[in-house]
Amino acid sequence: MNQPPLAAETLAKLTRVSTATLATQLFRRGLRQQFLVGVPPLGDVEARWAGEAFTMRFIPSREDLDTLESLHTEDNLQWQAVEQIGPGQVLVVDSRNDISAASAGDMLVTRAWKRGAVAFVTDGAVRDGSVLRELDIPTYARAITATTRLTSFHVADLQVPIGCSDVAVYPGDIMVGDADGVIVVPRGLADEIAGPAVEQEEIEDYLHTRVHTGESLLGIYPATDQSRRDYDDWKASR
Repeated sequence: MNQPPLAAETLAKLTRVSTATLATQLFRRGLRQQFLVGVPPLGDVEARWAGEAFTMRFIPSREDLDTLESLHTEDNLQWQAVEQIGPGQVLVVDSRNDISAASAGDMLVTRAWKRGAVAFVTDGAVRDGSVLRELDIPTYARAITATTRLTSFHVADLQVPIGCSDVAVYPGDIMVGDADGVIVVPRGLADEIAGPAVEQEEIEDYLHTRVHTGESLLGIYPATDQSRRDYDDWKASR
């Protein structure tokens, strides 16, 4: 899908904020559940990231189609995906919340990474978990299994709307991840919420220092008009 490029400034701002902060900003705009519940990172995620969704949709496999030989055919959509994905994109797989077989393994994720992908996300399982934990691309999945994808899944579509962990993901939506997990920011809201999200994060960092010293949450959190003025005064005095 051809979409206007998202401003680099927007993506940069989104990488500065947590998934929790973005969940609050989205809730304020009526989106109640955009976080991929139960899809944690495999290893440590030291840097927050943001990128455009490149989607893949699975359906149940069928024995006459999903064979080892099918991996070598030109219509192997899974291989096509990692040859089409581009810099700054996130490979997001709708595995139907099914962990009975792997959505991908080391070879596929490595190829996506080398093509410029910033993360791999599935609501299913992955294989080669020990290798994926060490790659310089964050991988998010429900579980690890050695079972090949062909056992349970057929790749039906690329770059179509999907559900991942029961959250709708459209091609080009902005996926944002951190050490807690992944959240889906509708592309049309990304510019709108990026600035307020950064502001919320900065104010809450300040309020956390006050709570850490023993102050009550009452009257200061969530940020009130007074605690916002306190933050402005504190910031001006620095």
